[in-house]
Amino acid sequence: MRKSVFPAFRAALKCEALTGVDTGYLCYNLLDMNQDHIRNFCIIAHIDHGKSTLADRLLELTGTVDKRQMKNQMLDQMDLEQERGITIKLAPVRMRYKDHELNLIDTPGHVDFSYEVSRSLEAVEGAILVVDASQGIQAQTLANVYLAMAADLTIIPVLNKIDLPAADVERVSAEVMSLLGCKKEDILLVSAKTGQGVDALLDKLVELVPPPAGIVDAPTRALIFDSYYDDYRGVILYIRVVDGQIKKNDAIKMMATAAEGIALEPGYLNPGMKPDIGLKAGEIGYIVTNLKSTREARVGDTVTLATRPATDQLPGYREVRPFVYAGFFPESNENYQVLKDAIERLSLSDSALQYSPENSPVLGFGFRVGFLGLLHMDIVRERLVREYNLELIVTNPSTDYRVGLTTGETIDIKSASELPDMSLVTQIAEPWVKGEIVAPNQYVGAALQLIVGARGLHKHISYVDAQLAVIDFEAPLANLLTDFYDQLKSITSGYGSFNYDLEDYRAEDLVRLDFYVAGDRVDALSIMSHRSEADRIAKNAVAKLKDVIPRQNFKVSLQAAIGGKFIAREDISAYRKDVTTGLYGGDVSRKKKVLAKQKKGKLRMKRFGKVDMPAEAFAVMLKRD
Repeated sequence: MRKSVFPAFRAALKCEALTGVDTGYLCYNLLDMNQDHIRNFCIIAHIDHGKSTLADRLLELTGTVDKRQMKNQMLDQMDLEQERGITIKLAPVRMRYKDHELNLIDTPGHVDFSYEVSRSLEAVEGAILVVDASQGIQAQTLANVYLAMAADLTIIPVLNKIDLPAADVERVSAEVMSLLGCKKEDILLVSAKTGQGVDALLDKLVELVPPPAGIVDAPTRALIFDSYYDDYRGVILYIRVVDGQIKKNDAIKMMATAAEGIALEPGYLNPGMKPDIGLKAGEIGYIVTNLKSTREARVGDTVTLATRPATDQLPGYREVRPFVYAGFFPESNENYQVLKDAIERLSLSDSALQYSPENSPVLGFGFRVGFLGLLHMDIVRERLVREYNLELIVTNPSTDYRVGLTTGETIDIKSASELPDMSLVTQIAEPWVKGEIVAPNQYVGAALQLIVGARGLHKHISYVDAQLAVIDFEAPLANLLTDFYDQLKSITSGYGSFNYDLEDYRAEDLVRLDFYVAGDRVDALSIMSHRSEADRIAKNAVAKLKDVIPRQNFKVSLQAAIGGKFIAREDISAYRKDVTTGLYGGDVSRKKKVLAKQKKGKLRMKRFGKVDMPAEAFAVMLKRD
């Protein structure tokens, strides 16, 4: 160790005694912490192309995690992530390699979390583009590449899973070269599972990814790329310091929400939390704050110091707005308060989760909850069931609609049951998305038929290479919510994938489709539908309801209606009890008398009887054909 460093090192030891901060890392900081030796990068890919496995190998090769502590999907902390093999929450980690500090952000691959991915890309200078050598380029690969190019990142292409028998390195390399305009020798061949080629990837990272170029003496600006709520410590922010520095106990301010707080503890992840004396320009880490909700510090916001605030906010911030809504009801109304507390706790960590109370005559008290997409909804539902031991009834997911009224006012509705009287409505606008489907050439015709069947409009077809086509299309979001993805996978033999982004709202001929069970309208089943599709949807829905609702002791009618006009009907026949079993011989009038008595009883039961509606009936639109 150089002589000039000893006083600083002694100061660091004193600091450790006072704060408990790891002096080994402080010593490393003191020796070599200029920005030239920092490399910030993320891993982007389509879902299930091996991002988390590659992150595991990087942690192992750099010695960040001991081999005895190593496990699969090291950065995926949630049980759901481990079970499903997908990344739901992004995770940063700091590694050391050849005197360099490497900051990695492992991003989600699903379209629902594309905003989080875009903020992560703004926090780094380089991106590893992982492509499965057997599956090739898919829709989310394209979407993430476009985001990386828009952020002006250095992209390092990597072909993963080259050890698989199905790997087609030549074909997929040609696809990547066509997409990025790179040379074949620029593409690294890697097997994240075995570790083959990962050391060469680390060398390429150090060589190609530029160091950060922040100004340490400028007013502090740090980008929040993720945040979550800890029950014991408050809101924890994952940040990239762009300019300036944040030290322990600094007073901080969020520039978009104007919320103020204190940086109680700065540090970095290794992959566990390691406290540090501060974070400076170019570094990625976390700060523990005294804030009580992530709504005060949203993803994409800029953190600055309250004592010396910056004037310009970092670009790209927008408030994330959910556009998929579903009703969540407890199976027993006794658990309403438990459900309320559970959703409130989840919303502390998830600023995209929005909810409002809802009351249904059939289901009782519950909540109308807004999500980023169906995967987000499924994750929240699963967490409520597992972590809070709740039995839930989830209604059909829908999107929001903009309703123009005769008064000139425009209102937003999140479910069909909120639609005002049609005599007061001038128009109803629904959200449309701009999407792209990536599929092999031989499936283009089937994909176009699927788009037309969803009331979509195909705009353009381009070809990545001789085998892979990209179809640009527009479609109403409501028609993509249920089984569009499953149908696409089915017609393309599993090779098709799609990505979408919300575009605008368009006025259409939309109607409210109501469902009646035994003559009673069930508002929780009501949906918005285009008039041209209403007949088909109504017939399919009542047929599915007939399969789901169990038989009763009386005949049950299932009907679908638009306004006062019924357009579909199915009947569930009653259980038949043979009341003549105990009769023997005698006149036939005895048998008729008993049957007439039974008929009267059934009519009375039909008037006063209650139909047992199982939980599956309220998500009948999600039930696959």
